[in-house]
Amino acid sequence: MADNQYALFLICYDIANPKRLVRVHRCLKKRGLPVQYSVFTAEFKRTQVESLMLALSALIDQREDDVRCYGLPKHCEVDGLGRQYFPDDVLLFSENGVNRLLW
Repeated sequence: MADNQYALFLICYDIANPKRLVRVHRCLKKRGLPVQYSVFTAEFKRTQVESLMLALSALIDQREDDVRCYGLPKHCEVDGLGRQYFPDDVLLFSENGVNRLLW
C-alpha cells in the first residue's frame, strides 16, 4: 500500500479494564465506524493507521489488553450470522476515504 492511498482496515480490541475500554472505544469512534461490539472499520492512509495504532498503544496496558488492526482487500465477500449491528436495509461503504452508511 502506498503512503497516499486509502485502504480499508478492521480494528478489533479486547480490553481488560473498564476505564481503558471506554478510552479505546472513544478513540476509535472518532476515526471509524463500529460494526460490532469492540470491532470498527475505517479507511486510512498508511500514516493515519500508524498514528491510530500509536494513539491506541498509549491507552492500553500491553500486558493485559489486545488490539489488532487488519488490512482488508478492496473486494471481499462477507457472510454474517446472528444479530447484525446494522439493520438489513443499511449498507456500509467507503468513498474517497470517507466511511458512510446508506439506508
